[in-house]
Amino acid sequence: MPTNTLTDAGCKAIKPGPKASKHFDGGGLYLWVSPSGAKVWRLAYRLAGKPQTMSLGPYPLIGLAAARAKRDEVRRALLEGQDPMQDRRKAPPAELTLRQACLDYWDGRKDASEGYLLNVRRALERHVYPHVGELPLSRVDRDAVLDVLLRMDRAGLHVYVRKVRLWVSLALDRQVELGKMPLNPCALIKPDKVLGRAKVQHFAALELHEVPALLQRLALEGPLPSAQACRLLALTWVRTGELRAMRWDEVDGDLWRIPAARMKMDRDHLVPLSRQALAVLAELRAVHRGGPYVFPGDRTTARPMSENAVLYLLHRIGYKGRMTGHGWRTVASTWANEAGYRPDAIERQLAHAPDDDVRAAYNRAEYLPERRGMLQAWGDWVETCLLLK
Repeated sequence: MPTNTLTDAGCKAIKPGPKASKHFDGGGLYLWVSPSGAKVWRLAYRLAGKPQTMSLGPYPLIGLAAARAKRDEVRRALLEGQDPMQDRRKAPPAELTLRQACLDYWDGRKDASEGYLLNVRRALERHVYPHVGELPLSRVDRDAVLDVLLRMDRAGLHVYVRKVRLWVSLALDRQVELGKMPLNPCALIKPDKVLGRAKVQHFAALELHEVPALLQRLALEGPLPSAQACRLLALTWVRTGELRAMRWDEVDGDLWRIPAARMKMDRDHLVPLSRQALAVLAELRAVHRGGPYVFPGDRTTARPMSENAVLYLLHRIGYKGRMTGHGWRTVASTWANEAGYRPDAIERQLAHAPDDDVRAAYNRAEYLPERRGMLQAWGDWVETCLLLK
């Protein structure tokens, strides 16, 4: 087999595919590319007649020339009858790197959707690993993480940089719990003080007086799953992603418990179910096709419905640019505030994290009785809208 067939420009240009791929340079050396875009040098060789594989390090941290030099070094050792892995086996385990800590955490998140995990992995591969991915955890401090975040901030990624900080922080929280780090350096970074102002994404939402017309138009869609999902979004005030992943085993009587793993918070979210919400669930149960999800996908019950199903429905019935599934949260919040409900109860129902860290630490109240009454009153108002002419 010819050697030195790859070029540095070619290595940079390789795009990830749906499956891992190998790009051979010759002499057993190849560049392994994961579906998430990670690139790692590997060397295949035989020792005592048995096939072996050795990892030589990530690309581009280990460049093409360095990988070839390592290949040649291993080949020389083999010619001399040495086991190139012998020193590695005798050496004490290397300290965990930031990349390994992130992979350890995110590869174990079986509760998250494939699309979400792919987004996380791509962001870390692009923005974090090239700069600090190979740092041992003992050297991952506030300055190291902040340097990465400021790079993103200067590039104008004011919203995305906050997500990346969260994704790294979750991985490092695990290492703190395991005793591998004394503290999480991400906790020492206050985004609003050191990063540019994030432009808040406002979802299209109707005014209260426009809601009856939408509800009456939705009624014409009958038991269509996307229409039922839209109704349940209106009645529960949850985010679209939380509703999509709703499972039957999360519903206990008139209470829906959303696991913390699916929330933007660190605890389960309790959602009281009004009489109207329970009626929608009863209709869905009557036509349930099996599987764990309340809203299963069209092709398989093993996955939830499309993330854009509700949005496409609203577009089709004439509300494109005027209303979104997420917009129900805005509408309901407006109604609740005008009705005089306590802001703390409203924010808890919306599962909003308090802006004040101290307040977040002390205010763990669920306000469940008040929220039950609030959602039932809202459900009654929604029901009344269907009777208006």
